Amino acid sequence: MSSGYSSLEEDAEDFFFTARTSFFRRAPQGKPRAGQQDVEKEKATHNYLSEEEIKEKVQEYNLAVTDKLKMTLNSNGIYTGFIKVQMELCKPPQASQSPGKLAPGGNGCVNTLHISSTNTAGEVIEALLKKFLVTDSPAKFALYKRCHREDQVYACKLSDREHPLYLRLVAGPKTDTLSFVLREHEIGEWEAFSLPELQNFLRILDKEEDEQLQNLKKRYTAYRQRLEEALREVWKPD
Repeated sequence: MSSGYSSLEEDAEDFFFTARTSFFRRAPQGKPRAGQQDVEKEKATHNYLSEEEIKEKVQEYNLAVTDKLKMTLNSNGIYTGFIKVQMELCKPPQASQSPGKLAPGGNGCVNTLHISSTNTAGEVIEALLKKFLVTDSPAKFALYKRCHREDQVYACKLSDREHPLYLRLVAGPKTDTLSFVLREHEIGEWEAFSLPELQNFLRILDKEEDEQLQNLKKRYTAYRQRLEEALREVWKPD
């Protein structure tokens, strides 16, 4: 199907993800409730706008919406809303073949997700893969924001800790201004190593480079000496 509009709560062909069912787990007894955890997370990570600015932005956003996918500002300062993610995969991802379950749509499929302002790009990726039963590692995928400026299109990979709904709120509801794309990126040979290992490789390369440079200098020094000796023999007075 061309639009992945899905629900985790009911079996329907058209459905959407909800922040409540997709991302949040019930907190163990004795620990803060999920709502309290979300508020603390919001305060720690969302210092971009004040509460009043967020309220104004949400109102402006909802006035500009044309597809009824509005945002909702909760009393705890967290807001929920919708983002659309286009699937641009180089190859069909591996998916389990459980009966009655959906596999990911083809290249170009657009999925509409209902998420919270506290949800990160990494959580969005995991929710998409989990919903469509993709068994590939989330590390193989990245969420990109695609921006349109002055007839130019720019794609920028989001870090796993960025908040897509905040970007949607700031940009407004028009997808021709900002859109989201899920892409698969192959893990390079160096990405499999830790930072200390990579730093050690650099030290080894620096050492080898210095050794090669010294050997090259010795070769040319010896060649220069032989050439100068030959010149002295040629110009030696009779």
